[in-house]
Amino acid sequence: MTIETVKTHRVCEGELRYCRMQSAATGTPMTFSVFTPEGPGPFPVLLWLSGLTCTEDNFTTKAGAYPAAATHGVMIVAPDTSPRGQTVADDPAYDLGQGAGFYLDAAQEPWAKHFRMESFIVDDLVPAVRAAFPADPVRLGISGHSMGGHGALALALRHTDLFRSVSAFAPISSPMNCAWGEKAFTAYLGPDRNAWRRHDACELVREGLAHGYFDDILVDQGLSDQFLGEQLKPELLEQACRDAGQKLTLRMQHGYDHSYFFMASFIDQHIAWHARRLA
Repeated sequence: MTIETVKTHRVCEGELRYCRMQSAATGTPMTFSVFTPEGPGPFPVLLWLSGLTCTEDNFTTKAGAYPAAATHGVMIVAPDTSPRGQTVADDPAYDLGQGAGFYLDAAQEPWAKHFRMESFIVDDLVPAVRAAFPADPVRLGISGHSMGGHGALALALRHTDLFRSVSAFAPISSPMNCAWGEKAFTAYLGPDRNAWRRHDACELVREGLAHGYFDDILVDQGLSDQFLGEQLKPELLEQACRDAGQKLTLRMQHGYDHSYFFMASFIDQHIAWHARRLA
């Protein structure tokens, strides 16, 4: 697959590229950013998944991740959150449609044609980055925020052969049990809750898919997050990990909300955490 570089910036002695590629999975152009540290590589890669309404630009401009990535010699790849375009299905609400792909492959119309974010990431984006950049072919971690935290957890647990480390900020811990997830899963996957289980981190943990594979899962959650009780529910992930014997480091951070200020405060710790596991 051909990657087009839209623009390039020098940052932290490395290079940041905004890129575009035609995705076989979504049938649309997809945009993403890639930070490459200085040096010849190959570098371990951290894949970042953003939340509702975001694009590849939110993390790039707001998280302050690149000084730590440069220090630890980690590439960071941040894709858009959904396919986009006039011919792509959408919804007036912010939590469905464009900007709200939920990192799964939709099975229901009108979403099934283009909303195939899991296949885009696993089958298109990762191989394309490995072919076009000095990325290590094995050392790959994943992280994300909110909807992207759900995506990071679910994709890591569904693809343990691909990802070697996983963390999240304020993830939607159990989409089956909150309004955001129930709405998206009904639209994208249909009413059968058994199909939902294959994309719910708590259910995937209970199935033991990560047992013995991930030595730990790191999650940071702000205690002043306005979505904590109704949408995010980290206690469900904590219980699922306890039931399955999966180690979880859940850090409840006093005073922090759901914004990128929260991520900017702890992203260096997450990058160091991944770097140790991808060494």
